[in-house]
Amino acid sequence: MTIKYVFLVSRQAKIRLVKWYTTLSQKEKAKTMKEVSQLVLARKPKQCNFIEHRDTKVVYRKYASLYFVAGIGLDDNELLTLEIIHRYVEVLDRFFGNVCELDLIFQFQKAYYILDEMIMAGELQEASKKTVLRVIAQQDETEAVENSERGWGDLK
Repeated sequence: MTIKYVFLVSRQAKIRLVKWYTTLSQKEKAKTMKEVSQLVLARKPKQCNFIEHRDTKVVYRKYASLYFVAGIGLDDNELLTLEIIHRYVEVLDRFFGNVCELDLIFQFQKAYYILDEMIMAGELQEASKKTVLRVIAQQDETEAVENSERGWGDLK
């Protein structure tokens, strides 16, 4: 299963996080994000969470005010993709303690780091929440030590 892209979009159609696992021109990426965002935001809550768009299946799930969107191949498993999205949200929730849109805006580098720990090159790399959280805690520790060695204090 290959994930082509992952992005988070707010109800106001603002992109909050975007990660591409395929090579496209900047113009093509912007067009895809705009079209997919419009498709997802226009859907009713009771409708299916899968949409076919060009040569991809769009799988999305709404959590609070954010839509978590992933593009996968036409023959890939939608339910597995929904589970990956849910797992990502669970890890974000544990890390931030009841994650909200503002956490992702002001600490976007952490959201990207968590995504990178879970998905690499469009493939699920690590499914264990405990492992991902442990690695992130180690990275935070290392960052804090380096900051104190440089005299920057506790920058978070």
